[in-house]
Amino acid sequence: MRSIWSGLTRRAEGPGEIAADVLRLIALVCIPIAGIGWGPLGLVSLAFVSAAMVIPRLLHVRPALDLSFGVIALVSVWSSVTDLYVSVRWWDIPMHFLMNGLAAVIAVLLFARLRLIADPQRLPRPVLAAVLVTTAFGLGLAVIWEVFEWFGKNFIDDEIYVDYRDTIGDLVWGGLGSALGGLALPVLAPKPERAAVGNS
Repeated sequence: MRSIWSGLTRRAEGPGEIAADVLRLIALVCIPIAGIGWGPLGLVSLAFVSAAMVIPRLLHVRPALDLSFGVIALVSVWSSVTDLYVSVRWWDIPMHFLMNGLAAVIAVLLFARLRLIADPQRLPRPVLAAVLVTTAFGLGLAVIWEVFEWFGKNFIDDEIYVDYRDTIGDLVWGGLGSALGGLALPVLAPKPERAAVGNS
């Protein structure tokens, strides 16, 4: 556990990690902006995403994964806050596909690092294991997000768009993105030496 938290204080290495840290600072600045411009739900949404964007740094993942997760997370949450999903109905398809896939990969890496699950890459059938585990995590995260939207509509802002067909579609596209993330897990996972640093 100590090795993971040490990721907060380590120096950024190279332009990719520096850019990812700048993106995290941008996310923090966005929190009060969302709160002032779009109310409590916008503030909570940006705060949640800003916290999630710290996890790749804790895991010392590859800069490409760190940056991709941060960019898609910010685009996704702002699309939700500004109701872009409502005005451009197809926009949620690529967002759920990409966001779910990247979030599922990060979640699998986190749980494996905490030794709460076996590392799929060390199992007898690593590709199949990675796809199954990452898809399961992705579907779980997709359900949590849909519950969050339901909660927001019923207890915070009844103008939030929630629809049965939309919810099922979001889960399907999120699951497909997570399955693709599982296939790409060997490429997206930290390099052995980076993982060793994180575990030391």
